[in-house]
Amino acid sequence: MPANHSHLPLNLLGQSAEELRAFMQTLGEPAYRGAQIHRALYAEHRFDVAHMSNLPVALRERLARETVIALPQIVRRYGSSDGTVRYVLTLPAADASGAGKATKQATVEAVFMPEENRQTICISTQAGCAVDCHFCLTATLGLIRNLTAGEIIGQVLIALEENRARLRPQTNVVLMGQGEPLLNYEPVMAALRILLDPNGMAITPRHTTLSTSGIIPGIERLGGEKVRPKLAISLNASSNEQRDEIMPINRKYPIEDLLAACARYPLRPWEHLTFEYVLLGGLNDAPEDARRVAKLLAGLRAKVNLIPWNPGELPYQKPAEARIEEFRGILEEKGVRAFVRYSRGQDVMAACGQLALLESAAPAAAASALPQISPAR
Repeated sequence: MPANHSHLPLNLLGQSAEELRAFMQTLGEPAYRGAQIHRALYAEHRFDVAHMSNLPVALRERLARETVIALPQIVRRYGSSDGTVRYVLTLPAADASGAGKATKQATVEAVFMPEENRQTICISTQAGCAVDCHFCLTATLGLIRNLTAGEIIGQVLIALEENRARLRPQTNVVLMGQGEPLLNYEPVMAALRILLDPNGMAITPRHTTLSTSGIIPGIERLGGEKVRPKLAISLNASSNEQRDEIMPINRKYPIEDLLAACARYPLRPWEHLTFEYVLLGGLNDAPEDARRVAKLLAGLRAKVNLIPWNPGELPYQKPAEARIEEFRGILEEKGVRAFVRYSRGQDVMAACGQLALLESAAPAAAASALPQISPAR
């Protein structure tokens, strides 16, 4: 349990079952009260201690005085024609960790994507991003700050509660919003342990994916975790020269070192690595690029998601449809499973690489004009 040396109240959101049990004991309460709070928060989505009816009234009153449940606040919602919703969320400038450190206010985005039998929630792990991939609008923000475990988990809870009436049985969570997850390792893993806890939010590892630009130490560390999501690597180039140009991180972690780390990564029996490849028209979408990618990935248990570049205020262009299909065909022919992934929510700047807090041409709903999340189910 992080020690709270400040006058700021402890944020219960983002605390694990073990931390909540320890906290209850510091209050002179039985440890199992922590498990009850954990269940109320993450499984029952009760965001007001007054509604945690399994706790004694005196404890609820004390928690109301000494703790908070600080969810990110919705500033704007942008609804796409395809049903996708982009949320612009503000994170308050308050202690969100329980460690007695005040954080500065920041704004991030999360995206809710409904499908026939499932929903996918794309969440941010940092406000802005320091990695500076040149084809990604988020990079234009720079790094503002890391998010806490509570702020990461809060994005999922908000998306689920906001869309409660239309939820499907399966929820996928992808850590592919703003930020590089492996450069905010501890809070990201703390959030994932809650997310993947069968007694918590109960999302399964098969339905959770962390996407990295290729931070090798983080990949190696993730491989040693007992509880972890699937891993996706943003490749986006077929040579170091090409990758250096669009992803400066490649100068620190070049392709051959990255792929060696991938080869060592301990895949579970059901698992494969995903390589994401953003197709930039005229830059990395030639047949010879496809052949080089197939050669790079030979021998790895992997699949490739080809993502046609989504328009933004950057000097790149979308690839031609014929070029996309030719690229995919070459990979398949060389024995590499490949899929074309057209991003959802492009009309509201919710697509892959578009999350840069931009106003959208589509009408936005202000938070004040729409009901906020109710504290109890």
